[in-house]
Amino acid sequence: MKKIRIAVRACLCGILLACVLSLTGCTLLSEEKIKLRDLEFTVLGEEKIPEQLKTIIEEKKKMPFQITYTDNANLYICIGYGEQETGGYSIAVNELYLTDTNICVSTDLLGPEASEKGNKTPSYPYIVIKTEFLEQTVTFE
Repeated sequence: MKKIRIAVRACLCGILLACVLSLTGCTLLSEEKIKLRDLEFTVLGEEKIPEQLKTIIEEKKKMPFQITYTDNANLYICIGYGEQETGGYSIAVNELYLTDTNICVSTDLLGPEASEKGNKTPSYPYIVIKTEFLEQTVTFE
């Protein structure tokens, strides 16, 4: 009889522990990012990109990439979409904002106009976003 009580208690403790862990895990996973503020930014043209960053982009442009670069005065957020079959693509910045732990950035690749689709010269669309230097990690969405 004593062995049955111990087994029942152990089983109940295990079930209780599993419930607590599963509930804790759910709240951690569903934690929302709270936007503190939007960040001001500038989209840089080729001539304004720092030379060292241009070299890095040139090495990576054939494949999709997401990189950050800093000169300790500014933060550069670079997103490349890899090789595309034609030219005429553009990239839209949907959001760039600060949370308590991250800088969040969201972009979209916009397709070429119908007139550009006949051009079969590959392109390598990318965007370089310049913003204030902050210590937070950049999260690409």
